[in-house]
Amino acid sequence: MHMHGAEHQEDTKLSMAVGKIVAVTGANGYIAFWLVKLLLERGYTVRGTIRDPDVSEKVKYLLELPGAKERLTLHKAHLLEDGVFDEIFAGCEGVFHTASPTMQGDVPDMENTMLLPAVKGTLNVLNSAAKAGTVRRVVFTSSHAAVSISDAAQYPQDPNVVIDETWWSDPEWSKKKKMWYMLSKLRAEEAAWDFMKKDQNFDLVVINPAVVIGPVPQGTLNSSCGMILEFLDGSKEEYPYFTFAFVHLNDCALAHILVFENPSANGRYCLADKSMHSSQLMNLLRSFCPDAPIPDKCAENRKPVSGKFGADRIKELGLAYTPTDEVLKEFITVLRTRKWLKY
Repeated sequence: MHMHGAEHQEDTKLSMAVGKIVAVTGANGYIAFWLVKLLLERGYTVRGTIRDPDVSEKVKYLLELPGAKERLTLHKAHLLEDGVFDEIFAGCEGVFHTASPTMQGDVPDMENTMLLPAVKGTLNVLNSAAKAGTVRRVVFTSSHAAVSISDAAQYPQDPNVVIDETWWSDPEWSKKKKMWYMLSKLRAEEAAWDFMKKDQNFDLVVINPAVVIGPVPQGTLNSSCGMILEFLDGSKEEYPYFTFAFVHLNDCALAHILVFENPSANGRYCLADKSMHSSQLMNLLRSFCPDAPIPDKCAENRKPVSGKFGADRIKELGLAYTPTDEVLKEFITVLRTRKWLKY
């Protein structure tokens, strides 16, 4: 696997990280796991929060990470419990908030099962960060779902339009298509920026990654990786009319650390290598897996037009994206090795 990005800064960074304490919420999540791995490699002491640290298969992978024995502690915390993060964040210099409720499809009472928890969980984390008094920056894992889910972004009038950090998703779009996870990410991020309007004793930087794929260290596939598998294994007869972009798991985790370590980092950072219409993605997948039953029919009968995702801000902090072809190729190898894909 290629590690791109901040090699030239590594030596100075290591000495900076030693002795520093940071917290990662939802530490057993897909992005969070890799983030914890990189933080430990850099010398940080990490406090990971997890809903149920007693479930051994959820924490096994974390506890086996190099440096975990010496510098990783896991703390039981339910996102919605008031004040549950107070003690965990006390003494931390940074908080990486990655935990988020996930559900797909139509769930009864979306407002209470998904939207409120996403917002309440975020505010809970920010309140505890403020109380700690030691936290100087919270890095919040939002999503490109808070940026590019709208008619203007998905059906652009001009193919040269650049969809960047200044764009916000349209909540009505997600409601109409019952994309509750997407809507919850938007609501949670809006709530976070709203919280920061009052003068706080820390600052907030937000990461908005496109589809994150890469190695799968844990035992199961997360939803973004699972979605790609569904295009390859015959479970989908048609593909959605959608603009896709990808970011390698390592690039995504590293971006979180770069925005934490660079004092000048601020606002939102979109992460995406290059964007493409779903029809182009199907062609790309076909070139890697010629025998796979990849859908060749689009769910919407219209000419494919996709805008461009602008995600260059993070490059100023030293990140270089792993090219999409390489990311997808590596991921397909993972799927084959783990026997999840037989083509």
